[in-house]
Amino acid sequence: MGEREIAVREARDSDREAVRDVLLSAYGQYEAVLPAERWRQYKDDIVASVTKEGPKVRLVAEWDGRVAGTALLFDSSLSAYGTDIGIDSPIIRLLAVKPEARGRGIATALLREGARLAAAWGAETLHLHTSDMMASAVRLYERLGFERAYDKEFYNGEHLVKSYRLHLKQADLLQTHG
Repeated sequence: MGEREIAVREARDSDREAVRDVLLSAYGQYEAVLPAERWRQYKDDIVASVTKEGPKVRLVAEWDGRVAGTALLFDSSLSAYGTDIGIDSPIIRLLAVKPEARGRGIATALLREGARLAAAWGAETLHLHTSDMMASAVRLYERLGFERAYDKEFYNGEHLVKSYRLHLKQADLLQTHG
């Protein structure tokens, strides 16, 4: 692997501290946006995700020789959220890229691998949820072909949790452009 290439792979137990650091550095920007108690709960959930049971696959992206991004891939909404909101297809959660590594295609590489795995499992769609406070992520998802899935949205407190889905059979994201 060249020094500046992105390599996406399944996370190992030895990656846990690096994954935790990526998640906290990436999501830390929302501390200033969320009420203090909501941020504390969000941060606790993020930290717990590093070891919590549920994901079918934990992905990491290495860049410049270090873990710079991560994402979790779940089987369904039940495994992703502990509640069934009617999604029986893979869901990407906690997609994160270290702030200093953004803009290099790391999030796209993680999404591409998630879509590839979902298609290999026989899924027709890949889902994710986000909110308006993650505007740059929303732009990325839409640019990559994700479409709003209004019927799978919900509220977390006062915040609308937007749902997006990617139709894997038509997904350009599955094509590797070199």
